[in-house]
Amino acid sequence: MEMNFEVEKKYLKAKKRVKDIKAFYTHLCVYLLTMPIIITVNLMFVPGFHWFWFSLLGWGMGVFFHWLGVFGFNKLGLGKDWEEKKIKEFMNES
Repeated sequence: MEMNFEVEKKYLKAKKRVKDIKAFYTHLCVYLLTMPIIITVNLMFVPGFHWFWFSLLGWGMGVFFHWLGVFGFNKLGLGKDWEEKKIKEFMNES
């Protein structure tokens, strides 16, 4: 009985992870497809003021934080074991 619960728990966790990854890639694709349109509209109608930078950087930060939320700090080298690794590294230096 407990084995089934553990298997189902792992399945639901994996299913949520796949859903989160899919949502991130959807967000990234929409960003990459929309930005050229925004840039083109800006340069066609108001070429003297490049306001597209606000949406490019603002939305880009949103995509970055979405990526961080989905994939975590592991890709930046700040995963769960980062503190332990650093402590051992500094102890070995002395």
